[in-house]
Formats: sequence, structure tokens, C-alpha cells
Amino acid sequence: MKRFRLGAYLMLMAVILIITGCSSSNEQTAGAKAKTTGLSKNEISNEAFKDMFPLQYNSYLKNEKMEDTKYSGSVKRSKYDADKEPYLPILFNGYGFATEYNEDRGHVYALEDIKNVARITDKSVGSCYTCKSTAVPQMIEEMGDDYWGGNFKTEIYPKGEAMGHSPIGCSDCHDPQTMDLRITRPSFVKGMEAQGIDVSKATKNEMRSYVCAQCHVEYHFAASNSEVTFPWDNGFKPEEMYEFYETTAKENGFEKDWVHNISGTPMLKAQHPDFETFMEGTHGKAGVSCSDCHMPYERVDGKRKISSHWWTSPLKTMDTSCGQCHGDRDLDKLKDRVMEIQDTHMEQLHVAEDVSLSAHYYVNKMITSKVSSEKIKAAQEHVRKGQWFWDIVAAESSAGFHNPQGSMDSLAISLEESNKAIMIATEELVKKGVNIDKLKEDIEKAKKAVTSETDNKKKKDHAINGEFPAQQPVVPATPKK
Repeated sequence: MKRFRLGAYLMLMAVILIITGCSSSNEQTAGAKAKTTGLSKNEISNEAFKDMFPLQYNSYLKNEKMEDTKYSGSVKRSKYDADKEPYLPILFNGYGFATEYNEDRGHVYALEDIKNVARITDKSVGSCYTCKSTAVPQMIEEMGDDYWGGNFKTEIYPKGEAMGHSPIGCSDCHDPQTMDLRITRPSFVKGMEAQGIDVSKATKNEMRSYVCAQCHVEYHFAASNSEVTFPWDNGFKPEEMYEFYETTAKENGFEKDWVHNISGTPMLKAQHPDFETFMEGTHGKAGVSCSDCHMPYERVDGKRKISSHWWTSPLKTMDTSCGQCHGDRDLDKLKDRVMEIQDTHMEQLHVAEDVSLSAHYYVNKMITSKVSSEKIKAAQEHVRKGQWFWDIVAAESSAGFHNPQGSMDSLAISLEESNKAIMIATEELVKKGVNIDKLKEDIEKAKKAVTSETDNKKKKDHAINGEFPAQQPVVPATPKK
């Protein structure tokens, strides 16, 4: 009997605990759902989040660190430096990227750098501001389509400043009231819709990539209103995006970013397609998110665990980034493997750039030698495609690691296309009696003149000379930022 009573008593207590536990749990859940920060839904100042989230805020401030690395890094260095990509003033000749093109610094410098870079001119538009400021979502809501084409210097930047904007930060990825992850850039929503994806139904894991993908992507400015537009209708691969530019974009009035000053070719300038490259790579296809590697968990104040808000290379945080999944591997050997991939990638990238450079000069000689316009156009098409396929790789931030095989495939296509342009040019130039050996020597002289110039903003001027005159006045094209 005593055993029965004891058993009944224990059962009763268990039921009570379950009931009270569920009740308490439900109350906590309801409370958590109802809990808000007390901030305005339109809060755009990063400082406003400081007191409530001091650990995350201090982590975010690590982005102020500037450290040079073998590839990329976060120091304000020119991409024209000898150990970087010294021929870019030739390859982007006639466009703002041939005047000033620097390595990316931390997100905290976004406003400072976009405001001061020489590519921003009196003709630059609001779209150049889109991924630099926390004021953008509210500004788009207020201005509508007038935002995209608004003058950067006289209208858009001053408006953001008056609103109290911050560089890329809290409200870009979090709802200020609930801190839920959110999408704030409409261009991303439209880009995903083009692939039949409704981002409002995204999982939490998908959102941990999507918030980054609002900006770390390839895009162009629409011909009609300069709206930031993603070329994703056909997919994320370089060849699929190129097909978009050759069809849909042209049908909508967008043909080019600029006309190349040496070859006279209508060109495309690739932007940082980190998301697309990653999604087509091994980690992306395995369901790994951007945050898994670039925002790993870290221990702070000796006990608390938070997501790091220091957006940097996982090579600097391997224990908590790579180690999450590769903890059974020797991390030093893993790092060596990453560096091997990047070394091989960069070596091949420089080869592709060099052949692309030569193709521009060969076409220049076709024009001055009065080769038929039909042949010139055919060569220019290969030049355009050849440059796109190395630039979409060079503009990406991982030095090939996000998708090693895909990046090498793109560089192979680039080499093939640039060489096709050179082959067409060579055949036609020989018919005109042009000395090909001298042409090669003249190209080397032009390259040396560019790299020998110590003033970065003057380097581009040496790409044009008596042997290779500009084929048309520089056409001011709206630069992409």
C-alpha cells in the first residue's frame, strides 16, 4: 500500500511539474515573442544597439582592424600594386575602375570609402550608395524609383547624412524591434523571385546567407532607372549570368557598363559575386551558410557564446569556423590546402588577365589597320566574353576558395575566348602586312609604361600611345558601386 501511495504521489508530482513546466514554458515563449528592443522600426544608427547588445557591438568594432594578407586583406591598398593586379588600369581603360580600385576594407569604412573613391563623380547615381548605408531601405521607401537615379553627391549622400546614417550594420540585417533577421534590399528579393524563390519563406539557415547576399553579389544598373538589378534569371553560374546580359539585359536596354578605350569593345564590369560563387561550390551545395564560416560562435567575457560580428576571413578564426565541421582534421594542414587552392587560382587568374590585355591591343591594331568591321566585331565579342569570365572570378572575394573548380572553369573559358580574339586579329593583321612580333613588343612597352608610373591615377594614361591610339573619346558610363 505504501509503495502504491508513493508511486501515486510521484506520478501526481510528475503531472504537476509537467503542467507547471509547460505553463512556465508557454509564458516564457509568449514573453519572448512579445519582447522588443523598444527601438523604432526605422532606427538606422548602429550606436543605438550598443547598450542592449554590447558584446555583439564590440565584436562588430573588430571590423575597424586593418590587416594585410597575401590575397585581399583589409588594408586600403590599391589593386594596381605589383603584388596584386598591376594591369587593371589597362584592362578597365576608359572606366572609373582604371582610375582608382582598392582592396576592400572592413564594413565600418563603407561610407568613408565610397564617398572618397575617385570613381564617384558628379554624375554618379544613388545606386552606388545602396550597399554602403543603413539609410537605404528607408530612403527607397520614401523616394521610390527616384532613389536609384538620384545624384549621389548632391542628393543621396547628403540625405543619408541628414538621416543619421551608419555604415553597413545592425539594421541592414536585423529588425530593430525584434532583432529577427530580415531582407532590406528589394533588388535581392526581385533577383530571387526571378528564380522562383520566395524569400519570405526562407528558413533560418537560408537567412544566415541571404542577409549577406543582399550585397555580396553581381549586379548592374537598369537602363531605364539605374535600379540595382541582379542577373539571376538563368542561374548563378558565370555562363548563366553572361547569357542573361546577352539576352534579357539587352532586350531591356542594358548593353554595357562602358566602351573600352583601347579595343572599342562594349564591356561588362563584374562585381563581387561571393554569394553566387559560394552557392555553386562544395560548401554552398552542402547547405553551409555564409555565417557558419564568417560569423562563427565565439566565447566572450569568459562564458557567453555569441555569433561573431567580425566579418573576416575564416583563416583568422579557424578553430571556431573551420573547426566546427573539420575538427577531426589538422587545421594547419587544412590552412595549407586553402592557400594551395588560392595560389593556383591567382596564378591562373594573372595568366587570363594577361591574355585578355593582349586581345584588347590586337583589336586596337585591327581598327587602326582598317580591318573589316565584321571581323573587328567578331573579335570584340570574344574580347568582351574573355574579360567577363576572368573578371567574375577576380571580383569575387575568396581568391578561388568559394568554388575552386567553378572558378578554374571560368578562367579556362576566359583564356579560350581571348585567344579566339587574338587568332582572328592575327589572321587579319598578317593580311595587312602588320609585323606581329613588333606588335607584341609594343604591347610589352605599353604594359611597362603603365606599371612604371608611380601615380596610380595616371597609370591608365600610359595604356594609350602613338602605336595604340584611343578609338573614341572616353564615354562616361555610370559606374557601379
